[in-house]
Amino acid sequence: MTPGPVPRGDGPVIVSFTEFTARRLCDLPAIVRDGTALSRGWWAMPGAIGVILYVDPAKRRGGSLSVWESEDDLRRFVTLPRHLAIMRAYRNRVTVRSATWQMAPYRTRDAWAQGKARLADGRGSSRIGVAERHQSRTT
Repeated sequence: MTPGPVPRGDGPVIVSFTEFTARRLCDLPAIVRDGTALSRGWWAMPGAIGVILYVDPAKRRGGSLSVWESEDDLRRFVTLPRHLAIMRAYRNRVTVRSATWQMAPYRTRDAWAQGKARLADGRGSSRIGVAERHQSRTT
């Protein structure tokens, strides 16, 4: 886990599990590059405890497991101009699913399993690209 400025403790934390699926494999390298570049500033991200990035090229998927001191800290990150620019740049090329919950104590293995389970059973939210939304309305 790439650590943030907030030390990991035993108290409650906010966990965010995000998964994107690229429509085309050729888009994956740029998406991973931009996500990795964003994570390089993690050490200074207010309220960040840690982040793990992952990629599965065979499924055209990737994402993150991030741990936060509070929901406000997570919201602050999601609205950062750099994060918003990345999301806008790829919104027509990916489908994004995410789940957020409180956890205490935090354990990476348990958080990973919970994140996967929440997405699998529909407890997360989904956002589809603009092009796909338009297509689904017209078909």
